[in-house]
Amino acid sequence: MTTFDSVVSGGQVVTPEGVITADVGIKDGKIAAIGTGLIAEKQIDAHGKWVMPGGVDAHAHIEQMSGMGVINADTFETATKSAAMGGTTSVISFAAQAKGQPLAQTVADYSARAQRGAMIDYAFHLTLTDLAVPDFEADLAALIASGHRSLKVFTTYNIKLDDHEILSVMAQARAHGALVCVHPETDAILGHAKAALIAASQTRPKDHAASHPRFAEIDAIGRMCRFADYLDQPVMLFHVSTAEGAAEVAMARAAGVPVWAETCPHYLFMTEDVLDRPGLEGAKWMCSPPQRQAADQQALWQALAAGDLDLVSSDHAPYRYDESGKLSAGPDAGFHQIANGLPGLETRLPLMFDAMMQPGGQGPEMFAQITATAPAQIYGLPGKGVIGEGMDADLVIWDPDKTVTYGPNDLHDNVGYNPWEGRTITGWPAQVMLRGTVICRNGTFDGTPGTGQWINRPVLATRPRHLQEAK
Repeated sequence: MTTFDSVVSGGQVVTPEGVITADVGIKDGKIAAIGTGLIAEKQIDAHGKWVMPGGVDAHAHIEQMSGMGVINADTFETATKSAAMGGTTSVISFAAQAKGQPLAQTVADYSARAQRGAMIDYAFHLTLTDLAVPDFEADLAALIASGHRSLKVFTTYNIKLDDHEILSVMAQARAHGALVCVHPETDAILGHAKAALIAASQTRPKDHAASHPRFAEIDAIGRMCRFADYLDQPVMLFHVSTAEGAAEVAMARAAGVPVWAETCPHYLFMTEDVLDRPGLEGAKWMCSPPQRQAADQQALWQALAAGDLDLVSSDHAPYRYDESGKLSAGPDAGFHQIANGLPGLETRLPLMFDAMMQPGGQGPEMFAQITATAPAQIYGLPGKGVIGEGMDADLVIWDPDKTVTYGPNDLHDNVGYNPWEGRTITGWPAQVMLRGTVICRNGTFDGTPGTGQWINRPVLATRPRHLQEAK
């Protein structure tokens, strides 16, 4: 008879095989059994509640400098505490290469920050901005082999790579077994739109939306899909915000192109109207790409249901609404001088749970799939994203009946405001377990800085088509 360290008993357990009323037995940080009548000295009652896999947020900026030279508000300590309080137990943030910086040094610096502060498990996307530094190719190959299996490139901003460089990165990723993630907006279109707005003195936060024409996303998504097809190299398209962008992804996937795509809650639940506030207040909601229209929201939900968008990430990019963050360029700043991004690590899962678990919603299995299972599988996170024997005991016990109205500053990050203030949601992460240890219970946090573990990804789960066919 197996002796368990603890048992989560009587909940509605969401597994890949379906939803079952069951107990989950935990031993040495792993799920040791799923069944009925499991007993341990430590019993955690989940009757009347949902037992979901811990959330996997595959897109977050932590302790990172923006292209404008503004540092994120969050440290690994504050960001991972916030994530845990919202039901997320694994995060992939960025190790962002500075111009002229050797890639190995980039990773060493971010690893030191995470080892010091992280309170949930973590991995890194390697953001590549300078391919001309010494030993770049050798460092990249070694880092991929050591378990850093995802790379990020930009097609815009002052950290963009040109198309030749992006193809070079894709070819190296293909050779060594990595996924390439892309911020897809065409720089020339953004530059043209921004210059015209500035010339017309249209620089309020609400004008930020017009500075990122939807055509920039559509064009870049289509081009990156063709690059992926040309090299047969897996690509993840970040933060799809438009109906046409989602349609480009669907068309490429139908043709067998190895492309994946995500969207974010602020595209599913906000429109660009949120930017139209007095003074600079709309800066709180500025992100890139910007929020779009109600028709885009509908199209994104349909793409999620159809499987053309694979997952929902937060794109957590936290800046305070003060002179250290959004207002660093002064009280008269234009949209082009304001750091882009909003917090989301803590709110992603409650927002999605509320929307998906309502009558007529997509339901618990789809919720688990797009917030935990798909990101863990696509990015190759062993032990994560699924409730099953042998997997890490990263579990969230959701109270489906608890209703919460977000306040002005009730998150556990270091941002100082909640972009969802006034929104009422139903469903709440009552208890959160990381590798079998309860770190959040009924609004109380009990994590310890540095206890989060780096997730080694020895093999990328998603492979190019010809390798899939060869198996």
